[in-house]
Amino acid sequence: MADDKKSFLLYCDVLHTVEKLTDEQAGKLFKHILKYVNDLNPECEDLLTEIAFEPIKQSLKRDLIKWDDKIQKRSEAGKAGATKRWQNMANDSKRIKPMAKMAVSVSVSDSVINIYRRFAHLSISNEEIKKLLEKNTQEQIDNVLNDIENYKGNTKYKSLYLTASKWLQKNEPTAEGISPEEIKARKHGYIK
Repeated sequence: MADDKKSFLLYCDVLHTVEKLTDEQAGKLFKHILKYVNDLNPECEDLLTEIAFEPIKQSLKRDLIKWDDKIQKRSEAGKAGATKRWQNMANDSKRIKPMAKMAVSVSVSDSVINIYRRFAHLSISNEEIKKLLEKNTQEQIDNVLNDIENYKGNTKYKSLYLTASKWLQKNEPTAEGISPEEIKARKHGYIK
């Protein structure tokens, strides 16, 4: 049997052969079938089991060939679909430039820089995290990265480092204990 195949078909017409066997012989045949489909290479104990098993063996081989063909066709169809999808994206001028930039940045960053975190089209390196750690705690950075990842508009961002820096500055408490939002509101005269 194939490596990933976990089941097999045993056809109803085998009943006519099995009915002619005693219960003990039918049990031996069934055990032999199970050993065969589990690739245990069983040896027939007697001639009767071998004769009864031969047509079953041939149908199992035919089914395995059909199954292999089906898996191959599905694999080829999947590859063709993926190729068509990527080709459509490549032909779309609005998509090609960001995809090319993303491909270049991923290959460069993977080979030269150790990535701390990556999601969607954004990534941040360990070096950039070290810069953020100069003014922030690890917990603050991770919380902001989680917030950015969960933010629905994160596809508009170009740099995870710059976005995280700005978000961390927004959350930074001032010396007076007033939040940046409150400072903005005071500047605009919304609150006093």
